Amino acid sequence: MENSSVVMLLTLSGLDFPLKYRSAVFVLTLLWYCLILIGNITIVSVIVVDKNLHEPMYIFLSNLCINSLYGTVGFYPKFLLDLLSTHVISHAGCMLQGYVIHSSVCADFTMLALMAYDRYVAICHPLTYHSFMSKQRISALVLVTWLVPLLSMFMNTATLLGSRLCGSYINKVYCVNWMMVKLACASPPGNAAVTYFNICLYCVLLVFIVWTYVRLIRTCLVSLENQRRFMNTCVPHLISLFTFSVSVLLDVLYMRFGSVDISMDLNNFMAMEFLIIPPAVNPLLYGFKLAKIRRTIINSGLVCSFINKNVADSLNGCMFMSYMTEDSD
Repeated sequence: MENSSVVMLLTLSGLDFPLKYRSAVFVLTLLWYCLILIGNITIVSVIVVDKNLHEPMYIFLSNLCINSLYGTVGFYPKFLLDLLSTHVISHAGCMLQGYVIHSSVCADFTMLALMAYDRYVAICHPLTYHSFMSKQRISALVLVTWLVPLLSMFMNTATLLGSRLCGSYINKVYCVNWMMVKLACASPPGNAAVTYFNICLYCVLLVFIVWTYVRLIRTCLVSLENQRRFMNTCVPHLISLFTFSVSVLLDVLYMRFGSVDISMDLNNFMAMEFLIIPPAVNPLLYGFKLAKIRRTIINSGLVCSFINKNVADSLNGCMFMSYMTEDSD
């Protein structure tokens, strides 16, 4: 057992492949991270700029994309740095990374629950939707979807503060609170209670999402118009919810009940899947499926082309006038 007073740095696993492959992995990871940044920033920018998209569904979507940016910034910069150097992290840095990643995952879930509720009100109660989804209520709902995960994960992380560590090896490519608990010399007081409270909270949210979609499907079965709206606005949300849930579930199941017989490569993929697939897929999914966003992006591209064409024509005209002036001289 290591003395807790000398455990200043923690070692992250999962980067044990040969150094000659790290440069290729670094380039691919950097490109993927750039794709995540471009996709999510594009969706957020389009929604902010276009006043026609200042509707509840798109406001909630922009917050989902902002949360993707928040969560991935807790993983990718550190992971890229580890690919070029030794994969160690300070105790404080590990606590911070664990908090950012955990709170981002929980915020994803609360925002997906909010988006499910928004679709339920829009399709099942269309006559009262606009009066119910007022600016004040939208602001309050968005605030709650951010505060609940941030505070719940803060309580979970706070229970680990001051814990004596009897180990320094984390069997993961990034820090998670559960691994910190396993390294503690004694079970952190209050951690189990806070953890089970959070689990119960998000189980309630899961039941709530299932309830909203049961009501949605029952409503849509009796109306062709509602079926069309369901396919246009709810299907992207269902795909996003399914992708996110499976990605997180794979990581949680392996972390809690995983076998040592599973290869390190498969372990790494299961651990990083929710940081790789949903943040990149969501902007593409919503950008292509939601007609208003797709039209705004296309029109923005046409505007840019139009501006560039006019600028080019103006420059050509100036060059021609300059040439004629010189020729006349």
